[in-house]
Formats: sequence, C-alpha cells, structure tokens
Amino acid sequence: MAEEYIAVDWGSTHLRAWHIRSGEFVNTLALPCGVTRMGQDTAEEIFQRHLAPWRGKDAIPVVMAGMIGSESGWLPVPYLPCPATLEAPGEQRCAVAKGVWIVPGLKSARHGVYNVMRGEETQLLGAYELAPASCYVMPGTHCKWVPVAERQVAGFDTVMTGELHHLLLTHSLVGQSLPAQKEDEQAFHRGLETGLEAPSVLPRLFETRAAWLLGALARESVSDYLSGLLIGAEVAAQSAQLRPESVVVVGSEALVARYLKAFSLAGITASACDGERAFVRGIGRIMDAGK
Repeated sequence: MAEEYIAVDWGSTHLRAWHIRSGEFVNTLALPCGVTRMGQDTAEEIFQRHLAPWRGKDAIPVVMAGMIGSESGWLPVPYLPCPATLEAPGEQRCAVAKGVWIVPGLKSARHGVYNVMRGEETQLLGAYELAPASCYVMPGTHCKWVPVAERQVAGFDTVMTGELHHLLLTHSLVGQSLPAQKEDEQAFHRGLETGLEAPSVLPRLFETRAAWLLGALARESVSDYLSGLLIGAEVAAQSAQLRPESVVVVGSEALVARYLKAFSLAGITASACDGERAFVRGIGRIMDAGK
C-alpha cells in the first residue's frame, strides 16, 4: 500500500480532499469551490492555497479525479473510450504538475448513444475492490448505471434523476407555489410504488401537480413523493434493460437508502457501498499500481 498521498475529489460544486498516511487520515478538507464555483481563482491557485501545504517539503503525491479534468477545470484531460478495464483510467492519469495527476474519465458510444463520466470511474474502481458486483448504481445529480464484467466496463448509462427532481420542484408547475417541504416517508413510498409500476413517467408528472391541487397529496410532501416517483421509474426502467445479477449502490448514506428501498420494493437484491470510502479506496488502488 502507498505510504502517503493526497486523494482529491474535485467536482462541479465541491472540492473534497483526504491526506492519507499509512492508511489513516491525517487531514481532510471539504470546500464549496468546485470548478463552477472558483470565482476569479484558477484551479492551480486554489490547489496552492489549500492543498499544497499538505505536501510539505517532500512534495507527497496527489491524485485528483472529477470535473477538475474538464475544460472548466485545471486542464482538459481526454476521456478514455469504453470498453476499458477498471484500472485503465488510473494507468493513464495525466500529470499537471510534479507529483500531481488527474485521472481521466470514461466515454461510451454505442449504437449512436453517447455517455461520459468524470470522477465515478475512480469511485467505481474502489467500489469493486470493496464490494464486487455485476452492476453499480451511483446516484446523485446524474445517476450512473455501470455494468462490470471481468473487470471491464463496456458502457454505461446516465439518468438525470437528481437534476430532474430539482428542476421540476423549482422551475415547473409541479412545484409552483408550494410551501417549505417536509420529510414524508409515506409520500416517498407512494411515489416509489407509482414509479415502479409506471416507469413511463411523463404522464405521472402533471398528475403530481393535480394531486396536490385537489388535496390528494399534502403540499409539503411533494418533494418526497416526486423523489420516490422518479427513483422508482429509474430503477424499473434500468433494471428491465440491464437485468443485473447483483447490484451495489454507491453514494451517500441518505441517497443510497432511497435506492435500496426502491430495489427492495422491486424484488431486487442490492447492497450499499459508501461513496467516499469507495473514492478513497480507488485513489489508493491507483497509487499502489503506480509504485
């Protein structure tokens, strides 16, 4: 195992970093300065201010993944084409400074269908080390569904469930004039049932507005109902298409729990893997391979 290194998950909105020595966290950092929130600073300036001091006089190595490798980041790092091994992105990381690398993302082009990912490829490598499976579901703003066979990724799907939920709730008639939303487990479960039964979700969206207009759905419960509806539809549609033998959901505890409920209700066995732990393990695997 690599003795000492810094792992950096630098996404669109947030920068997270872990200084690791002998498998233990020495320092951690979480800042709301992703590549879309850097203001007048460059990525290199933010790196020098917040991360370079961790390197010390020995300039310990740094491996970064995520949108930091996009055109909005430090340096555009080309996507690697699928099929690709889980290890390929780490093996082809790009140097941006001495001892500082960015991991490339993956791209998929199958039958006229195109997809890209940045950051998830590193998390995926770590998740496979922690919890081997035939399919990984990585929820978030843009949820990734990634089948894995013999340590290879042939392609993957992206479902914009998180972003669609936000847009519907804040910029559409579905969420117009609603009060502050409250947690409602029953509304979420009801939405899950509807989404799983009717994954062609478009007609269900206006019905959500009609339900609260007519008093059949509490106005403060629309967010949870809509979350269940969209997640249920996603799980139903993607599971029917991919028919995975084993599923691991990778991400934050709260969001993973929602997807696990959807899989359970659909009669599909799925397990959880912490997203942060998977990412750090992925960077560690890349460091080990590079020694």
